Amino acid sequence: MRPDQPKRFFSHVFSILGACVWLLACEAPPPIDFSGPTSDWPDYGGTKWGERYAPLTQITPENVRHLEVAWTYHTGDFSDGEGDIPSTTAFEATPILVDGTLYLCTPFNRVIALDPETGEEHWTYDPKVDLSGHYANQLVCRGVSTWLDPERGAGQPCHRRIITATNDARLIALDAVTGKTCADFGKRGIVDLTHGVGSILWLWEYQVTSAPAIVDDLVVVGSAVSDNARTDAPSGVVRAYDVRTGALRWGWDPVPPGFERNAAATTSPEADYVLGTANVWGAISVDEERDLVFVPTGNSAPDYYGGHRDGLDLYSSSVVALRGSTGEVVWSYQTVHHDLWDYDVPAQPALTTLVRNGRKIPAVMQATKLGHVFVLHRETGEPLFPVEERPVPQDGVPGEKLSPTQPFPVKPPPIGQRELRPEDAWGITPWDRRACRKWIESLRFDGIFTPPTLQGTLVLPGNGGGTNWGGVAVDPERQIVVTNVSNFAFIVTLIPTEEYERERAANPGVEIAPQRGTPYALRRELLFSPLGIPCTPPPWGQLVAVDLQSGEIAWEVTLGTVRDLAPIPIPINWGTPNLGGPLVTASGLIFIGAAMDDYIRAFDIETGEELWKGRLPAGGQASPMSYRLRKDSKQYVVIAAGGHAQAGTTLGGELVAYALP
Repeated sequence: MRPDQPKRFFSHVFSILGACVWLLACEAPPPIDFSGPTSDWPDYGGTKWGERYAPLTQITPENVRHLEVAWTYHTGDFSDGEGDIPSTTAFEATPILVDGTLYLCTPFNRVIALDPETGEEHWTYDPKVDLSGHYANQLVCRGVSTWLDPERGAGQPCHRRIITATNDARLIALDAVTGKTCADFGKRGIVDLTHGVGSILWLWEYQVTSAPAIVDDLVVVGSAVSDNARTDAPSGVVRAYDVRTGALRWGWDPVPPGFERNAAATTSPEADYVLGTANVWGAISVDEERDLVFVPTGNSAPDYYGGHRDGLDLYSSSVVALRGSTGEVVWSYQTVHHDLWDYDVPAQPALTTLVRNGRKIPAVMQATKLGHVFVLHRETGEPLFPVEERPVPQDGVPGEKLSPTQPFPVKPPPIGQRELRPEDAWGITPWDRRACRKWIESLRFDGIFTPPTLQGTLVLPGNGGGTNWGGVAVDPERQIVVTNVSNFAFIVTLIPTEEYERERAANPGVEIAPQRGTPYALRRELLFSPLGIPCTPPPWGQLVAVDLQSGEIAWEVTLGTVRDLAPIPIPINWGTPNLGGPLVTASGLIFIGAAMDDYIRAFDIETGEELWKGRLPAGGQASPMSYRLRKDSKQYVVIAAGGHAQAGTTLGGELVAYALP
């Protein structure tokens, strides 16, 4: 036998085996069913209710494994923070689909119109955002909104408007057909959102990162304000503008009724509103029939010390229902009292209809960073499942005023990890585990809501969640709500103000923030082992379904593998931290990217079984959407794949569409 014969023999055998596997995997797909419903996707959350539900049935649990890439569009808009663009990017956009056109925004706030079946570009609009600075919340644009003017006929300028808001805090109205600014809106199509919010110490302290909301002829917009910089941070006011003219119609100042505005710490000559208040950086939901706007609020500034607030945080870390026409508070529900943990309410409130004993109940579901899902009556804010006020740890730092209790939903039960003791420390080597155990032993942790301390406090869930801005998706027919959660902890340490500069100089690369106006600066870091692996045991990411009839968890599965995190691309099923949200379809599928391994996946909504996954060209830290234009057309599933620089996923700038072959 010649020396090369064994090699040739095994090569031949493996070629035959590979061909067999290929033939089995590539079985002919079944014929496409064109008899089902069609649907567009006119809002960031699918509809103004934010259910993230597509009433489509062409792609099913039986044929989803045949999905393939239909088209890819390359935006080119991404940054790792090096070179000419010092800010990093996250491509978190969910496109909208109206009038047969797909509209999206990039992290640089370019707005793009595409053919939804080919990905062909119709137009782009570039607002020329200043990219020379370091934006507090990196460069992000999660979506655009749209409004159809009933007083203008088709073909007239700005008959349909695309509304977008920018990282440098401008509100812009565009003609949906041409991409040109609507000259009658604001000043040549633009409204300056920095007016009246107080002094902005650097251009990039005040941003808008989520899609504005549309209620009748108003556009409602919040803001993302830099965390942990100062007590007199720019105002978190929520404002409504006339969608035709850009004129301010109302502003909701998130302060208690009768709040005294003369205190030096809460006003400035540049401010029409109170400074340092809760802000609304996540997506807003709308119930036009009830004239209600639902806003998810962050916590008052700064995040980790509140001894100065004196009731200013009445509306912080809450879901608040505002009268859409006036901005008046109808009701509010606080998910965390006197929030000292950056437990913002990050996700869009999801409006749906609960069915109990044949009776339809208007509901709103609010997911939080704690892994809590509050189910509330949409008209009153009353819980539709029991919520208990339970005692929580006390003894904060001098000057702090802690809430003695916090709200805990009894149903649905908390999702994700809640406890981490020294004996729970995890690592891939004994050395790793010992290091994690010693670190946990050195920290204060009396359970959830342990206050920030000078010693160092273990915070679990961390400020990244639990659930983050991706929120939930609701199947209104099956009465199932789905959400994804991350399981990793942070260390929060307060530092006396006089030691701030020294600590910062001694710890380059560690997040150390001044919290000016308080006695304490902040040090915040991930609880990771020396090998850069979470000290919390896997799974580090999960997908969870809740039965809305019983309030119980229907199933939970691991979300993501460490394939793109490990030195060797082995898809170990430990789950990963995740950013982005799910989509559900009427056929019984859940689509989600979010995990840190550059895949989009499909799961069976009844069982949680993973049925398919598609490899993405970059991180899928975005929420997918789905549409079908006509009776003779295919159903498409579309996701932004551009990665998240701060999370360390693969960067890119692609929009990817999938369909059946």
